[in-house]
Amino acid sequence: MEILIWSGAAITLIGLGLLVWCILRVARARKSGLDEETMRAELRRVVPMNTGALFLSVIGLMLVVLGITLR
Repeated sequence: MEILIWSGAAITLIGLGLLVWCILRVARARKSGLDEETMRAELRRVVPMNTGALFLSVIGLMLVVLGITLR
C-alpha cells in the first residue's frame, strides 16, 4: 500500500505545482495592466487548468488516505 501513498503524494504535488502556476499567471496578467476584455480572456484560459489542478490534488490526497487506511 506504500505505492498508493507515494503515488498519491506525487499526484498531489503535481496538482499543487499547477495551482502555483495558475496563481503566477494571473498575477502577471494583473500586473501587466491589461484592459478588462483581455483580462477576462486570460482568466477564461486559466480557469480550466485551475480546476484540473484542484482535481489532481484531491485525487492525490484521496490516494494517500486510502493507502494509509489499507496499511
